[in-house]
Amino acid sequence: MLNLLKANNEYKLKRYKKGKNTAIISYILIIGPLIALSMNSGEDKTEFGSFHVRQGLGLTITFVTLGLMLSNFSIPMATISMWIFISLLSFYGLYTASRGESCPLPLLGSIFQKFFKTI
Repeated sequence: MLNLLKANNEYKLKRYKKGKNTAIISYILIIGPLIALSMNSGEDKTEFGSFHVRQGLGLTITFVTLGLMLSNFSIPMATISMWIFISLLSFYGLYTASRGESCPLPLLGSIFQKFFKTI
């Protein structure tokens, strides 16, 4: 019985380690989610990796959308606020991924999970 539990824990640890690289890469804005999406396909797909790919992809789309909207205006305070907001969310996601946790990003994470549920 003890050997079975040990083998099961080793299997979970191996799956977690495989998904951890994908999870961390997914928070590199713009190109990261695309790389992580290709890493998390086929036999290598893990639920942990998929969770963070959805979060990273949503964060990148939010970054691009806000950037395009704010580029029409010359308001430095709004641009700086957007950068701070995206940076904080990205660092939070990176922190949770490196700790092996599947915590959604504050404010937007649950929306990203629902919107990208097929990934």
